[in-house]
Parts: sequence; C-alpha cells; structure tokens
Amino acid sequence: MDNNLMVLVKTIKKHLDENQIDIFRVDELKSTFPESDGWQFKNAVKKIIDLEYTEIERGKYCRNTFRNEYVIGNFLTSDAVVAYWSALNVHGLTEQFPNKVFLQTTKKKQNKEIFGVNYHFVKVRPNKMAGIIKTGMGTNQFRITDVEKTIVDCFDLPNYSGGYMELIRAFNRAKLNSAKMITYAELVNNRAAIKRMGYLAEILNKTGFKQFVAYAKKQKSKNYDLFDIYGDRVGKFNVEWRLILNIDENDLVDIANSIY
Repeated sequence: MDNNLMVLVKTIKKHLDENQIDIFRVDELKSTFPESDGWQFKNAVKKIIDLEYTEIERGKYCRNTFRNEYVIGNFLTSDAVVAYWSALNVHGLTEQFPNKVFLQTTKKKQNKEIFGVNYHFVKVRPNKMAGIIKTGMGTNQFRITDVEKTIVDCFDLPNYSGGYMELIRAFNRAKLNSAKMITYAELVNNRAAIKRMGYLAEILNKTGFKQFVAYAKKQKSKNYDLFDIYGDRVGKFNVEWRLILNIDENDLVDIANSIY
C-alpha cells in the first residue's frame, strides 16, 4: 500500500470511528473528502469495508457489529419511518413482536432481508407522512411515527397492525392527544377508520376524547361499515355510528381490558 493511500485509509477510518458512523453511503462519504483522488478514495474505502463493514444495498454499508434493525430500516430509503405494528411495539403498546420491521415511505421499495431481519415497506401518499419523531440515543437514534399517528395508521391499514384484537388493546392502553388524533385522521382521510376509533373511544369512555368523538360523529356516511373489516357481515347495526358491530360491544370492552 503506497503512503498516500495508507494516510487516506487512516483518515477515513478516523472520521468513521470518531463520528460513530455505523452506516454510510459511499457517495455521501465521498462528499466529506472532496479533495481526495477518486481512484485512491475508492480503494481506501474498499480496504475499510473489507475489514469492518457489510454491503446492505448497492453503495450502502453497515458496520459488522451494528444490528439496530430500526436504524438500518430508516437508512433503506431517504424518508423511511418505523410505523404500524413495529411502532406499536416500540411505544410499548403491544408485547407481541412483529416478525418483520414495518416501514412507512413515499418511495416504491421492495421488501428485503438484511442480517436475518425482514423489512416490509408500506408506500403511502406524501400527505400521510406526518407525526414523525426521533427516538433512541446516539447511533441508535431512528425515525418513528408518534403514538397518535401510529394508532391512526394502524386503523387505516389494520393488516399491518398485528391483528384487530391487538389494535383494540393498544388503543385502550395508549395515552392519546385528541387534537393530534384529529389532525392525523384528516390527513389519512379514511372515514370508516375514523368512525371505528370514535365508536371505540366512546364505549371505552376514553379519557380526554370528547373532542375526537364529536369530530368522528361528523364523519358518518349513508353506508354501514364493518367494525372488523376482516369479519363477517353480521351483527347489530349501530345507527348512530353507521357501523355493523360484527364484534359485540361487551366483547370489545373485554378485549380492550384484557391482559396481553
């Protein structure tokens, strides 16, 4: 190894180590060393990668000892956010562990497996990307939907929520801000999902939810929607909410209060 290349290898490695960079894109790393010779930079990075990093996608590398699946998930598209069932778990609203990491993104992205972890991408319209916060510390920090957005997203697309029973329990357990729920519900714009949340809040006497319940009641339509969209079209017709209660109200309360 010539002296210039050796110096560049040490300089790049020092930059990665001192800044605790466990995941990087080659093109972004190159922008940090704009004066370096292209050929030498390529060879220097290759030597560092061979020792400490694994390619997770073309041009994207992860340190061999780093395994935070949420941070890795964030890195797979520019706007990827931990969401749905995975977010429920991170927020402590379910004790069931998803068998994959659910990520919300505006990009079209194929599901993939990295280090034995399955990543499932849910493409949504840009207006649905809201309620994004950061959690974790240092190199383990990642983007995730906040509690209210997570609940709204799960009612919007319950097939990514870990099951309706889990979602009902999570809704009952979560401390939710009524005004934020309204904001996110308007962005998602799923009238049937709003009715389900409003009805559930009402029968559970959810604290601080009068504002949301009043808002949800204004979303009524002529059509009756199933409370459980995966259940049979049987049960009591609730005129006030325009819902077909294919899960009995008493059963819903029992489910909501059941232990995980």
